[in-house]
Amino acid sequence: MITDRLQLQRLELKYIINEDTALAVRDFVSSYLELDEYGATQKNLSYPIHSLYLDTDDLEFYWATINGLKNRFKLRIRFYENRPNAPVYFEIKRRMNNAILKQRGPVKREAVRELINGQIPTWEHLASNEPRHLTAVQNFCELMNFKRATPKSHVAYYREAYLSPGSNAVRVTLDRNIRCEPEHDVKLEPEIKNPIYPFGNHVVLELKFTGRFPDWFKELVHSFGLTQCAASKYVDGIMVGGEELFAPGIKKDLIPVNSRLEKRKKKLQLILSGQKLNTEFEK
Repeated sequence: MITDRLQLQRLELKYIINEDTALAVRDFVSSYLELDEYGATQKNLSYPIHSLYLDTDDLEFYWATINGLKNRFKLRIRFYENRPNAPVYFEIKRRMNNAILKQRGPVKREAVRELINGQIPTWEHLASNEPRHLTAVQNFCELMNFKRATPKSHVAYYREAYLSPGSNAVRVTLDRNIRCEPEHDVKLEPEIKNPIYPFGNHVVLELKFTGRFPDWFKELVHSFGLTQCAASKYVDGIMVGGEELFAPGIKKDLIPVNSRLEKRKKKLQLILSGQKLNTEFEK
């Protein structure tokens, strides 16, 4: 089981990089941070993450990200293992201006479907006896029921994670083999049969910190010539695969023309092709 090391409130910067750069970043980061204990036991230094994202029938949460709303949230159900006794995490990820805030609580696997179907969470559903976890699951279910959100996408990837010794104040992650597919049920199975790769064979680098921006972060960004960009696994997966694939009730010809969406698509294409972003896209 993955120990909960959630950064409850943080700032994060994202970069899409190629594998050669990722390996160089690994060496650089290793001088400042420790490899996550779960990745340390794996040959590729990474552990699998699976998330089932919920959204409304018209993809309200997806469009909130595309349109750059300052205050927004996502609902996801996350799991790391396929064992019957392994907990499943109900998670709310909020963005308040530039800060990321998270709430999550571990739920017994056999209780997930019951909660998704509208049952009010109780201690019997949880794989924890901490009050904050029950509160998190209750808040998740309240938002889910209020928005009538249902499963839309299964996102999976392998995470190589580094964290500051003795704390979780600074964290760097390298996410590889990012893939997704539509999922409208609660299967909680790791297999993805028809994967969509929104970032191709590129790696998503995330720099996360809870206090002051570390000076060596600046050195890392400068040394490798990194350009910050948007990289949402859920949102970009839908953008690449097509909204109507993940939300069957949406008709393609009724999806409005969205300048922000088109700009995001072009920017992603440029990054994946290895081209330098111009001033227009760096804004």
